[in-house]
Amino acid sequence: MSHTTTDEPARRASGATVPVLAFAGIVVAVMQTLLVPVIKDLPRLLDTSPSNATWVLTSTLLSGAVATPIMGRLGDLFGKRRMLIASLSVMVAGALLSALTDALVPMIVGRTLQGVAMGAIPLGIGLMRDMLPRERLASAMALMSSSIGVGGGLALPAAALVAQHTDWHALYYGAAGLGVVSIALTLLVVPESPLRAKGSFDLPGAVGLSAGLILFLLPISKGSDWGWSSPTTLGLLAAAVVVLLLWGLMELRVAAPLVDLRTTARREVLLTNLASIMVGVSFFVISLVLPQLLQLPSETGYGLGQSMVVAGLCVAPLGLTMMFTAPVYARLSARYGPRTTLIIGLVIIGVGYTGGLGLMSAAWQTVLTSVLIGAGIGLAYSSLPALIIGAVPASETGAANGLNTLMRSIGTSVSSAVIGMVLANTANDAGGVAVPTLHGFRISFLIAAGAVAVGLVLAFFLPSRRPSTVSQLRASSEEDANLARAEQALAGAGQPPHGFRGRVLAADGAPVPRAKVTLIDRHGRQAGATLSAGDGSYALAVPAGGPYVLAARAAGHAPLAHAATHGGDRPVDLDLSLPGETVPA
Repeated sequence: MSHTTTDEPARRASGATVPVLAFAGIVVAVMQTLLVPVIKDLPRLLDTSPSNATWVLTSTLLSGAVATPIMGRLGDLFGKRRMLIASLSVMVAGALLSALTDALVPMIVGRTLQGVAMGAIPLGIGLMRDMLPRERLASAMALMSSSIGVGGGLALPAAALVAQHTDWHALYYGAAGLGVVSIALTLLVVPESPLRAKGSFDLPGAVGLSAGLILFLLPISKGSDWGWSSPTTLGLLAAAVVVLLLWGLMELRVAAPLVDLRTTARREVLLTNLASIMVGVSFFVISLVLPQLLQLPSETGYGLGQSMVVAGLCVAPLGLTMMFTAPVYARLSARYGPRTTLIIGLVIIGVGYTGGLGLMSAAWQTVLTSVLIGAGIGLAYSSLPALIIGAVPASETGAANGLNTLMRSIGTSVSSAVIGMVLANTANDAGGVAVPTLHGFRISFLIAAGAVAVGLVLAFFLPSRRPSTVSQLRASSEEDANLARAEQALAGAGQPPHGFRGRVLAADGAPVPRAKVTLIDRHGRQAGATLSAGDGSYALAVPAGGPYVLAARAAGHAPLAHAATHGGDRPVDLDLSLPGETVPA
């Protein structure tokens, strides 16, 4: 089997589990936009230079990028709920530290600690994958995946209101309070997952990935200050390439790597992660452009002259629409599959940005743009975890979604750097003050539309699966845990476990290694899963006799659903030369 379990019996997820996990995701997302209303005032508030003040934002970005895949892997190994609480606790400590200081260095340390909480997103998705029944999983993952945008969109007007009417440190006290509430609710409502990955934590891999990410994201974030052609920027980017290549070679030689690069290289996983970068790019553009357009004085001829709070309210529908698309996504995905839903989302984003080129002359037009783009991003973000989970073993869910969340973060980082450079280079100088231009805003929207076009091309090359097969493979893993405990009990009683065994074969009769074989019971619930060995052999225990479906799939082969009734330990070969056909037992 591809997983192990704890000694504790699995607790069923209650109806409050999904809202509590989504709330944790929203709280984490608040950290990303908390300081947006006071960005321009940070040098004065911290008594430092503008270049030094940007480290307050950069530190959170870097720590979040590093923590996301690491916390996902730790969750797979030691418990996703445990690591979720740990990441939220570190965030609360960082928020309190930032609330109690006006000095630059302690502020940077506090913001670095706050970034660790970004690991909560993949951990929450992993908990849902492990505990929820199939009929609730799609909409729950959609809500959790969209929580980044929901929290960011809702935090803007709230943070602007606080910053405008009270001391700016109240932002951090409020964030710490939300973190404490989230921890308490998680302890009370969310059960721990019984699934554990095999192996140990890959510390050298974590260090190598952290170094590579920092070397890559640091010049991306600071390139505008240092100069894109400066020796520092180019040197760090070159070092990042070298370190990440060496890290990749090392990970391929490790028995239990931090990131399974062989799994990551599968077409579905690789293309989904690349598409995630494009979605991240498009998501952040609207967050950078519309608040500036709304707050620019009307005397410029194109600025809309709105207050900080009104600007936040106009952008807030971006997050609200993402929240309300979760149930819509569940229906679309159940009927057409997550690949098609991703394509629909990207098309809507593209329409939003191209239409937005002509909708910049009134506040209500920015609201319309926010709603349209929010709907598209909500569908796109919701599709990503379903595509990842359908392509990786259950024991790697946390790490795989952590990597996918990292890809989105890389997209937003690249977007921030590129759009910042575009707006700076197209700005007008007014008495020593750089004023963004309407031309710069429109170029930014075109860049977002270009990123969406690239994402669409990637999405079209994703393998297409029938929705029924996809939904079966995303079934709850609670049965996996029960089955594993049944196997252990049989082994302890001296009885060999019974089930199905055989080989997975290709069209020419050759064995297919590393094919995923999933056991589905009469109720459509997943009852077990495993990977075929190098000779194509597999073995799956069953908890009881009766009819089952053996679903097999492998990269480069069409999936197969094979109906079989268990009446003893007998071989059942799965021939992938019969795509989509149901073979009678």
